Amino acid sequence: MNDNKEFDYIIVGAGSAGCVLANRLSEDNDHSVLILEAGPMDNKLLIHIPAGVYSVYKDPSINWNYLTEPEAELDQREVELPRGKVLGGSSSINSMVYMRGHPLDYDRWASECGLDQWSYSQCLPYFKKCESSDRGENAWRGGSGPLGVSQAKLQNPLFDAFLEAGAQSGQGNSDDLNGYKPEGVARLDSTIRNGRRCSAAVAHLKPALSRPNLWLETHVLVHRVIIENNRATGIEYQQKGEVKHVRANKEVIVCCGAIKSPQLLMLSGIGPAEHLREHDIVPIHDLAAVGQNLQDHLTIIGAYHCTKPVTIHRLGRPLNKLLTGVQWLTTRKGLGASNVWEAGGLVFGNGNVPYPNLQYHFGPAYAEYSGTKIKLIQAFSLHVDQLRPKSKGYVALNSANPADKPAAFFNYLSDNSDLRELVEGVRLSRELISQPAFDEFRGLQIQPDPEVTSDRDIEAWVRATASTDFHPSCSCRMGIDDNSVVDPEMKVHGIDGLRVVDASVMPQIISGNLNAPTQMIAERAADFIRGREQLAPVKASFHFRQD
Repeated sequence: MNDNKEFDYIIVGAGSAGCVLANRLSEDNDHSVLILEAGPMDNKLLIHIPAGVYSVYKDPSINWNYLTEPEAELDQREVELPRGKVLGGSSSINSMVYMRGHPLDYDRWASECGLDQWSYSQCLPYFKKCESSDRGENAWRGGSGPLGVSQAKLQNPLFDAFLEAGAQSGQGNSDDLNGYKPEGVARLDSTIRNGRRCSAAVAHLKPALSRPNLWLETHVLVHRVIIENNRATGIEYQQKGEVKHVRANKEVIVCCGAIKSPQLLMLSGIGPAEHLREHDIVPIHDLAAVGQNLQDHLTIIGAYHCTKPVTIHRLGRPLNKLLTGVQWLTTRKGLGASNVWEAGGLVFGNGNVPYPNLQYHFGPAYAEYSGTKIKLIQAFSLHVDQLRPKSKGYVALNSANPADKPAAFFNYLSDNSDLRELVEGVRLSRELISQPAFDEFRGLQIQPDPEVTSDRDIEAWVRATASTDFHPSCSCRMGIDDNSVVDPEMKVHGIDGLRVVDASVMPQIISGNLNAPTQMIAERAADFIRGREQLAPVKASFHFRQD
């Protein structure tokens, strides 16, 4: 691309939000749109095979492969934090679970954060607009959107046992955690269409690339947003060793995610002024909230040997792996078409929370890692996420060099209530697996050790093993006060022509996986940017536990 070329809109980052925006903004033929991506095209076959997730989610060629800073409450461990560096971003390397979170999450945004236009009834029409569910359209689900969403289909007796144990334990069941009853255990939805991963790139961006008003550049290292007279006017970036500049006639939209978006703002002179000066960056706009309020879902993994050979351990054998791949290539069916984590739940860890505070991801698999090698054993796993942590961290610069990774301090478990909830999660998950439904499958527990039973011992195990569930968010929070970075329409406070649109704008983390909410946020942002009236609220009914 020639230097100093002009576009109406420049989108930085072709991840979940950026792909949605590129599609929607380029629908207007008279608007020119450029989208810049740091990584390559999504040409690796394993990206598109759902069961290939274990091979791609740490692949350094398509992944930023961040590490957190040493976490004081996690025994000073650096936690691995994979982030997509490829067309589609993390939607091209994630486990494809489609979960919107709980309706009360969004109502809390409205009531507690001053975001009156972000209640669930106002978000629901955009979830529906984005989605094409194989359940069909109804009051809660969309049937004609670009994002393919499929209900779990893999038949395995362990999934049946999991659902039965939900009823036996009193933890409950749901037909659709994104529908009428967002509580209990259930078969999950995934962003899979016709047996193939439906990433944001597949759903939104690639169908739009044939438009003459949409341009895509890959392998781009963005240096900074160019700010002139408190207005974003373009982007400086490097590609193939050459530094280039492009101008934005209307807006620059940053969609780099909860780690990279605050880094780019700070590299551009927008952020805490004192911190910027420490790195010899001239502050253009002193915005203290940039990088603050960082939140994530901490997860613990329970695993059990399985007494019957019904797990997917045989997939680790070369011949079975080959046969699975051939079946997928020829039919788009079989184990290759599954993301493995096809069951889960939203459950109550205690009686003091108004809606589920723990999340399950259950699969007929358990893997042992030796470096980059994966060994599947005859076992099943139950992940437990703490959904609404009180611990918060921040993103900071390591240097003014755009090629350097930023520093991510999550401060996991810095609020002791988070540790208590994860101890409850261990006990609740053990209770679930102890139900009669699992009697014919349940072998010795692999982790935590069966002798880990006291609160003190469970706490020590959590500190030693807990990890991220890959949901960093909230570091450029949306709001109307001094502790926010963007306003309710995602415009950066104090700078014209600049927005941030991705998971970083969430004021509070959502009680579930973040890919679906991120795409919903981008769908709404597209209408804000285009000056269109927001879709009419949808008042769907929901079942909530009665205290």
